[in-house]
Amino acid sequence: MTRYGLVMAADSRTNAGVDYISTYQKLFDLSCPGERVLLVCSSGNLSMTQAVVNWLQKDIRTKEDINIHSLPTLYEVARYIGSKIREIQDQDRPWLQKDGIDFQCSLLLGGQIQGEPPELYLIYSQGNCIQATEDTTFLQIGETKYGKPILDRTLTFDTSLEAAAKCALLSIDSTMKSNISVGPPIDLVMYQRDTLAIRHQLRLRLGDPYLAKIRKLWESSVKQAFDRMPDIEWEYDEEETREDVLID
Repeated sequence: MTRYGLVMAADSRTNAGVDYISTYQKLFDLSCPGERVLLVCSSGNLSMTQAVVNWLQKDIRTKEDINIHSLPTLYEVARYIGSKIREIQDQDRPWLQKDGIDFQCSLLLGGQIQGEPPELYLIYSQGNCIQATEDTTFLQIGETKYGKPILDRTLTFDTSLEAAAKCALLSIDSTMKSNISVGPPIDLVMYQRDTLAIRHQLRLRLGDPYLAKIRKLWESSVKQAFDRMPDIEWEYDEEETREDVLID
């Protein structure tokens, strides 16, 4: 999230073991164009996250009194989604625990409601949430450790949206390079503040020329930067050095 809007990106690979890897969408557009933009990104137990997203869509479709299109603030939407996570877990947890299945999940909620600023929330499996700030501009879920360094070193609240989008793709590509449980297609959405509509989105599939290009350029740039690093200035003990000279 920057002062200009927000970017959200997600891979589409799910992993239930090395012999059961599938592709499922993890980034969802639940917006009401012109009134509110709502983007939801999921991670964790697939049955849980699919149930949550289906429930949110059902409440919109059946025009429930309380749904993500009726709540006045994004914080209330985040709390509402958290309550749905708890409800679904209360129903399914005993059966999943019985077979030793991990039922944890987490969601990212980003967007803007008319009259409010753009916001980004991380909703935990327990239903509580935290918000991105000017000092902590990005939030991650899922496999985060491999792609986090580039975000830490690059993103600020003043970063342009185009730069943030490139950064998000490089972060996911770095994760894909180091972890086979993360893979394409990659869904990417860029939302410009106060437009209240999604105008920039794409899906990059396996073998996409742009993905191949940025991976090659990034790896080359990292190698060049490494080669330019000065050699280590080792410290030597003077007594040991004199002894070596006398021995020689």
